[in-house]
Order: sequence, then structure tokens, then C-alpha cells
Amino acid sequence: MICHFCKNKDTEVIETRVSDDGLTVRRRRQCLKCQKRFTTYERVEELPILVIKRDGRRERFDKEKLRRSVILPCDKTTVTGDQIEKLVDEVEKELKQKETTEIESKEIGNIVAKKLKKIDKIAYIRFAAVFKRFVDVEDFEAEIKKLL
Repeated sequence: MICHFCKNKDTEVIETRVSDDGLTVRRRRQCLKCQKRFTTYERVEELPILVIKRDGRRERFDKEKLRRSVILPCDKTTVTGDQIEKLVDEVEKELKQKETTEIESKEIGNIVAKKLKKIDKIAYIRFAAVFKRFVDVEDFEAEIKKLL
């Protein structure tokens, strides 16, 4: 690590601490030339998750967009804000654990639908209506029969 005071290439680590969440390492360093101390932080560089849309476009995964897509079908149901936050966090965590950083929007929708189905059936049907592009009453009826 280069000393940012004198640009010397020789520094030593005098103290190392791991953050409470375990995701960051804080290091106190001292320059062997000018003896000044400074702090550096190490974090794992995460590659962005890319969502492959139905039309083939790719866009960065947006947790806020996911949250909005879950809040809308949960309106006026028994689903709480905490349950929505937990669902969104779980989906994001599941996506980050996948071997690939490119995920089809359909796959994300399936994950959300499966989780919503366990929480609230009405919210699930509302979400499925948009996600699966229901076009008539028969689509709703078929999905409801699957639930029963």
C-alpha cells in the first residue's frame, strides 16, 4: 500500500479489525519512511446483478424497483411492511448466491411469486396477474384453482 502522504511504497499494518457485519476489514497502517499513520478498508467487490428483460435488454438489478413491484399487490392485504422488506431481502440474497450475475426477469418473478404465495394468497394472485400477464377471467380462474 502506498503512503498517501509521501508516496512511499513501504508501509506496515499495525492493527487489523473486522467490522461487525464481517464484510469489511479495517487496517491501520504506518509508513516506514515518514512514520505517518492512515487507515484503509477492504471490501469484497461485488459484481452487479444484471436482469435480462423479456425483450432481451439487460439492466442492473434495482432493489427499489423490486420492492415497488411487491408493495403494489400487497396493498390492502394483511401483508406487513416488515414482511415485504424480508421478502425483498431474501430475493436479493438468493440472486447474489447464484453462480451467474445475469438472471432472467422471469426467474426473479418466479422467486417472488413463490414467496408471496406463502405469505398471502390475494397478494400472490395480484402479483401473478401482472407477472404472468393474465388476459381474461379464465387465467385468474385457472390460477385460483391451482391454489385450492
